[in-house]
Amino acid sequence: MLWTWGWMADLVGDAMTNTAVTTTSLTKRYGETFALNNISISVERGSVNGLVGPNGAGKTTLLSLLAGLREPTSGSLTVAAANLGVLPDTPLFDRWLTGYEVVALAQNLAPTEIPPTRIDEVLEAAGLHDAKNRRVGGYSRGMLQRLGLASTVVGEPDLILLDEPAAALDPRGRREVLDLVAELRGRSTVIFSSHILDDVQQVCDTIGILSGGELVYEGSLDRLLNIHGTDRTYWVEASDPEAVHRALTGEAWVSSATVETSGVTVVGSTSDEIRASIVPFVGSLDVEITAVTPVRRSLEDVFLQVTR
Repeated sequence: MLWTWGWMADLVGDAMTNTAVTTTSLTKRYGETFALNNISISVERGSVNGLVGPNGAGKTTLLSLLAGLREPTSGSLTVAAANLGVLPDTPLFDRWLTGYEVVALAQNLAPTEIPPTRIDEVLEAAGLHDAKNRRVGGYSRGMLQRLGLASTVVGEPDLILLDEPAAALDPRGRREVLDLVAELRGRSTVIFSSHILDDVQQVCDTIGILSGGELVYEGSLDRLLNIHGTDRTYWVEASDPEAVHRALTGEAWVSSATVETSGVTVVGSTSDEIRASIVPFVGSLDVEITAVTPVRRSLEDVFLQVTR
């Protein structure tokens, strides 16, 4: 089924598209406050997509709009999916049910017949096989989180929305969750929010970065790291950083230059150009240069820059 959500909620068109989710100028406002502003994304069918941003950036709001749990103020949303699985950040279950019964109940809600062996498969993948016959009232928060994921994926929905699925987990639990998410690639479309950048880097095909309710980046991780100069960045330590900055400004091979307390961070237009130009250029200046060092920037560095 292909359905739209927003100002128009009519059943439309052909579901045989390679795009699972499309939003155009999607906006959610509470009074005068914008929770989301003008969000336009396109999500490929069968891909795993990360949604990151600071607290309050709008991640949960966007997921709730995609799930149809809230209506946008304006804009449009199109979802090509016959069924949908949603995991909130804090899943709740009836305490008297066993883990197996919770997942079996979710399986029974699936629109297509799922073999009973699937229940044990997802419980095993979530690291809960040994606890499947225990009542969930005795589960830890991390176990409840993994149980929620198992319940969400057991019916093999076309689109899976996960809000911070690994937030309450120890390293082993996180690994089990990430492995389970990665196994969904090609079978389901997954969008999950996270504040753990390493998790996103490990399993995602694309990443969306939200800041202040606005989408500041959408695309592959490789492209993000390349745009922000992880192999094109140099640190120039100098006696007069302002003079170095003035000299660098306007050079064709310089993409950006930022003055720090004791030097300048320089990002080149290309890695080859800055590698060939940086040392001879700063060496020709009438300024004492004490260091020229390549800087390998982490994903966290880039995230902090684009959400600044």
